[in-house]
Amino acid sequence: MVVGDFPIETDTIVIGAGPGGYVAAIRAAQLGQKVTIVEKGELGGVCLNVGCIPSKALITAGHRYETAKHSDDIGISAENVTVDFSKVQEWKGKVVKQLTGGVQGLLKGNKVDIVKGEAYFVDANTLRVMDENSAQTYTFKNAILATGSRPVEIPTFKYTKRVINSTGALNLPEIPKKLVIIGGGVIGVELGTAYANFGTEVTILEGSSELFAGSFEKQMSTLVSRNLKKKGAEIVTNAMAKGVDEKEDGVVVTYEVKGEEKSVEADYVLVTVGRRPNTDELGLEQVGIEMTDRGLVNIDKQCRTNVSNIYAIGDIVAGPQLAHKASYEGKIAAEAISGHPSEIDYLGIPAVVFSEPELATVGYDEKQAKEDGIEVVAAKFPFAANGRALALNSTDGFLKLVTRKEDGLVIGGQIAGTSASDMIAEIGLAIEAGMTAEDIAMTIHAHPTLGEITMEAAEVALGTPIHIVK
Repeated sequence: MVVGDFPIETDTIVIGAGPGGYVAAIRAAQLGQKVTIVEKGELGGVCLNVGCIPSKALITAGHRYETAKHSDDIGISAENVTVDFSKVQEWKGKVVKQLTGGVQGLLKGNKVDIVKGEAYFVDANTLRVMDENSAQTYTFKNAILATGSRPVEIPTFKYTKRVINSTGALNLPEIPKKLVIIGGGVIGVELGTAYANFGTEVTILEGSSELFAGSFEKQMSTLVSRNLKKKGAEIVTNAMAKGVDEKEDGVVVTYEVKGEEKSVEADYVLVTVGRRPNTDELGLEQVGIEMTDRGLVNIDKQCRTNVSNIYAIGDIVAGPQLAHKASYEGKIAAEAISGHPSEIDYLGIPAVVFSEPELATVGYDEKQAKEDGIEVVAAKFPFAANGRALALNSTDGFLKLVTRKEDGLVIGGQIAGTSASDMIAEIGLAIEAGMTAEDIAMTIHAHPTLGEITMEAAEVALGTPIHIVK
């Protein structure tokens, strides 16, 4: 092993180049800091390489295939629609490569030094970075931890060729005929939807009484369940996965529901029961960083740990494990290091599921508002009453705008429907800007667009709806 003779000095060192780390590094560099970013894997982290981006590409391909086969109701029929799954995977890889290459260009364009290797703390101002051939010491004024997370492995479902995690599911060599998914959360539902659209017989085993374990309102999750069942998927709730018998060409999964043990055969079993923070191999104990029992790093409102010059962001801190949350926190940390008064405020952070229909939520829902003692008006408008949704033949769903009763202040919103992932941004902006239902209602929305649904819901909140009867 070749060891660097002298430490390399930098102002800020960022560990992890995912959507939290690379954003933090760029913002820190923009603010005049000399920045080094360390990544042991690929630039872009889980999100760009084996998470958000490739999964959405796979979902898009599945949706295109399903639409091509089932558009008879609008007068379009296609015969012998086929899938070349190797080309689907090739296209997905091109999307990933374009984005990860873009991240590298952005880092270099902002004069961020990129270092490949594993980082380990020596003390609060010193880091060792090692790869297979060498080791180098770095000294720094500030550090940002952005090491992300990895899939949780169940002891009775050790990962193998046929027992796979989300990374394995994204890189299957063929479309499975049958797929069992343990966990009906976001990842399980998204990948289950993609493969169901390709024609796979999907079985989802969920431990709670509904999909998403209560993360979304029941009416929203029910829409997703109904659509998955239309695609032939079986959803088993209150199910406890017990074990797996792996064979050369498939698996037999046993599970228990209502005290009865059952089994299901499949080509693969996909385990999506959560993710574990990557905080166990950094040497954080060397610097006395405080963590929770789950391995999460404790931070203050500026993402600062109990060690004043070390910050933490993304999946390794409390809160939802979302790429855009990590990016947001990365900017806060970089700005805090530069002396800005930036602080985290999670109220305006949306959560999205790329299911069918898509689900999105931001801010308060009715239940949360009630628990916090806030009296609200929950104004709902259906997609079925919107011209653009009708023209898209996508009328499933609704938008609910949550406003404070006393003054009409927008404090939340939930959307179930096509393009919910894009539409939720307007409600997030309204929350961030302190807007009222009247502000949204008075904003002229182009016709015919899905965006009008937000305006219509605001008019419902004001008691003056135009396109539904009050």
